[in-house]
Amino acid sequence: MQVAVPHVGLRLTSLAAKVLLVASLSVAAFGARADDVADVQRLLSAGKNAEALQKADQFLSSKPRDPMMRFLRGISLSQAGRSAEAITAFTKLTEDFPELPEPFNNLAVLYAQQGQYDKARTALEMAIRTNPSYATAYENLGDVYAKLASQAYSKALQIDTRSAVAPKLAMIRDLFPKERNSMVAAAGQTPSPAPAPSPVTPPSATPAPVTPPPAVKPPPAPPAAKPAPAPAPEPKSAPTEPKADHRAKDVEAAVRAWADAWGRKDLKDYFAAYARDFDGGKSRKAWEEERRDRINGKRSISVRISNLRIEVDGNKAVARFRQDYKADSLSVSSGKRLDLVQRGNSWVIVKESTGS
Repeated sequence: MQVAVPHVGLRLTSLAAKVLLVASLSVAAFGARADDVADVQRLLSAGKNAEALQKADQFLSSKPRDPMMRFLRGISLSQAGRSAEAITAFTKLTEDFPELPEPFNNLAVLYAQQGQYDKARTALEMAIRTNPSYATAYENLGDVYAKLASQAYSKALQIDTRSAVAPKLAMIRDLFPKERNSMVAAAGQTPSPAPAPSPVTPPSATPAPVTPPPAVKPPPAPPAAKPAPAPAPEPKSAPTEPKADHRAKDVEAAVRAWADAWGRKDLKDYFAAYARDFDGGKSRKAWEEERRDRINGKRSISVRISNLRIEVDGNKAVARFRQDYKADSLSVSSGKRLDLVQRGNSWVIVKESTGS
């Protein structure tokens, strides 16, 4: 989710190095004052967790339900090494604001840091259920699955050293090089260095000589043929507007109609904007039920599109834009991408992602 405020990040080492604990939630989405949030973020970036926590607690004393400051407070606790309190803070956030995926993700990283990979997996699956386009949660879930696999493979080798899982365990070790020795020790083996790559012989600087073929006497030239008359020039047709321009306008109209139906809470037109094979991360029926509950659960919805860019390739198109979404007290601004295909005379959505 792209936001206009600075991000606070914490790199964890219990998963692969690419896993980050980030505050990627906008101030507008959470209601906290921008200057208070910026102050806490600066303190966290400077490693002044005690001061950040004090300022967050001071803010929350008058606004105890403010989700953004509660989120930053959870990060402050985790950076201070107070993992149990951080887990409690993020758990409460998921209970009070189940529509937000980021607290689930951060909760999962804390669980993974403690080696509680089953709990981490459950939290990440909740994050993905909340936002099927949350790429960070998918990436973290892959790392958690890899860790669970390494534990299972190591256990298999402990039980039966003749098991055929050793190559699979080696593959997992490649993903987690820092934990290689501990994983091998658990399997009762001695770690060995990775094999060196096979040398590659460079090509010779001087090419081998090539023996030319024997000369062949050319056949006699055929008699010259009379030149054929030049074809008459075809009449030039009047210039026409490229078809791609027409298609781009049709795609734009489809995207704006989708946003308008969403804002009007017109579920019939909203669902009609999606292809029957739309990839929503679950069955079409389950996806529609979830969207219906969320849309009907809001008193009012506003969806504004800006910076719309459209690429058309045959019967496929990609629309990228900035989406400003407001529903009751929630306000989120993020990058959005819609993949569409042409079905008959209509353009329908087959894939939807955030932050693209």
